[in-house]
Amino acid sequence: MIVPLPTRIVRRSKGFTLDCGTSVRVTPGAEQAARLLRALLRPATGLPLPIADHGQIVMALDAKLVGLGAEGYALTVNEHGVLLRAGTAAGLVHGVQTIRQLLPVEALRSSRVSEVDWTLPGADIRDVPRLPWRGFMLDVARHFQPVHVVRRFIDLMALHKLNVLHLHLTDDQGWRMPVPSRPLLSSVGGWRTETNGDGVPHGGTYTRGELEGLVAHAAERGIRIMPEIEMPGHARAALAAYPDLGFAQQRLPVWTRWGISDSAFGLHAMGFIREVLAEVLEVFPGSHVHLGGDECLMPEDVHGEFLRQAGGFLLDRGRVPAAWEPTGDPRAVVMPWKDETQATKALERGQDVVMAPHTSTYLDYPRSDGAHEPPGQPGFVVTTRDVYHVPLPDGVLGAQCQLWTEHVRTREHLEYLAFPRLVALADTLWSQRPEWEGFTTRMRLHSSRLAELSIPAEVRREPCEHS
Repeated sequence: MIVPLPTRIVRRSKGFTLDCGTSVRVTPGAEQAARLLRALLRPATGLPLPIADHGQIVMALDAKLVGLGAEGYALTVNEHGVLLRAGTAAGLVHGVQTIRQLLPVEALRSSRVSEVDWTLPGADIRDVPRLPWRGFMLDVARHFQPVHVVRRFIDLMALHKLNVLHLHLTDDQGWRMPVPSRPLLSSVGGWRTETNGDGVPHGGTYTRGELEGLVAHAAERGIRIMPEIEMPGHARAALAAYPDLGFAQQRLPVWTRWGISDSAFGLHAMGFIREVLAEVLEVFPGSHVHLGGDECLMPEDVHGEFLRQAGGFLLDRGRVPAAWEPTGDPRAVVMPWKDETQATKALERGQDVVMAPHTSTYLDYPRSDGAHEPPGQPGFVVTTRDVYHVPLPDGVLGAQCQLWTEHVRTREHLEYLAFPRLVALADTLWSQRPEWEGFTTRMRLHSSRLAELSIPAEVRREPCEHS
């Protein structure tokens, strides 16, 4: 009952029991995965799993392995031990997550559990993902999310073999990315006086060290972080700090309401944009940087030229721009959020596409139409089944879910909205033959795993915000 479903699994009659005498043998290049396995299993099991020359758990990195691609792995469990092999470090860490799921659900706890038989069932597993982009976007701009919340989301993503965390770092209501040469972005743009008339100041920014720590934490788990710096629209927080960068050059405070602000960067702000993106490239080493690019109330030709210049800056430095709307450069990744026709047109132009349609991937919409649901974005209900059946036209890189946080202030609320819908996305993007009925069957056991991880099955309704 593994989620996401492995490509092939054959059951063996005899399994292997982990105990205080179990050790790990590691081939060169597999050290990171071994450290991850030990770190993940020790809190609940108490087992040290030391590294040894003749360990019963063997973790092997072998670039000559064929058929496993960039993220696949092969796992064998029998009465003699455990053999995990992959051609890449990412494949090994995905295999580690499968080992966690093969163990009793108590293995997911963060504190010691006694009187549990830590037996792995016998199995031969060969596992390769269907699509290479399996992502989750977390909006930390509308409501700031502390580092520990983001780290926990990385851990939860890794358990489900998701591999891209898209961090939405800036918007009209807050700027979270530190830029040393522009200190007012943090001290002014990082704070708003209230939210929808509640009279309560809100804000926060990350330090460079915190962001670099998140990048490292994610990389150890096979996840890359794609930062997003919104432009040319959704720029009110930045313009509160530096109003001379604006299209209209007005001095306005960080926005305290939701919706689409008419504030936008002018083309004369391109030097500032390059300055910010240069800092972003130093902090985030991944291949992609998101430029936003949507919902901008400015002339289309100026909007297009702005994105072309910003995208060109990234391309000249070996990075790939991504945007919600086409940037005019076929080398950029498009993330269609309106409907499937956006994706079709981009694919016809030869662009890479990651699906993000709001009707099946926006997790700020309620999970159901029940009265128990906490406040959310009005207009739609996005069920777990909707996410599972996200449109995936031939040729797309994959898809990702989006969790905008206008209505979301707490970790518990975030996790209630994300799960189990994010699990559905993980399964449908990884499994070679995704099938809804089989997924619902496996979710019966997997729900107990989510419970062990303290993911809330319900969330306290917050007071209604002032309109």
